[in-house]
Amino acid sequence: MYEHDDYEDDLPKSKTRVKQEMHELQELGKQLTELSKAQLQEVPLEADMREAIDTLHRIKSNEARRRQMQYIGRLMRSADSEAIEEVLQRFKERDQQHLRFDKMAEDWRTRLLEEGNAAQSDFFDSYPQADHQQLRQLIRDSNKEIKNNKPPTNRRKLFRFLRDFFMQEAP
Repeated sequence: MYEHDDYEDDLPKSKTRVKQEMHELQELGKQLTELSKAQLQEVPLEADMREAIDTLHRIKSNEARRRQMQYIGRLMRSADSEAIEEVLQRFKERDQQHLRFDKMAEDWRTRLLEEGNAAQSDFFDSYPQADHQQLRQLIRDSNKEIKNNKPPTNRRKLFRFLRDFFMQEAP
């Protein structure tokens, strides 16, 4: 007795399914073209694919860009799409993690500047390994900026300090 799934695996792919897979590969190729050069180096690609992506970045004409994207889509048929998707997923997870660290840093900065010593105590209780002296200095300088209506230079430094701290503490 055949199970339904086994029977479907024996059938040839429908035209619709083949087209859908081609569109998915083109979309994957499009995502590759949106990566930075450093990110692109981490992706396992053939030399002709790298060259096609570099060429796309130099093209100004919309029609020529469209044709080049189709060419990249064709090259994607022979590329290791699973490995590429894996790397792109890793980039996506890294971006989400960076957004989470930015949010944590923003929340703590606001709290440290608005609540004062109580928030500092909470922060040091939660993160005893943080550099107490540097954090207190950044808070003091940020509060002076706010009081004197100055540009947010030290508030940015405080944010970067907190974000970098959270990034270092991440597993």
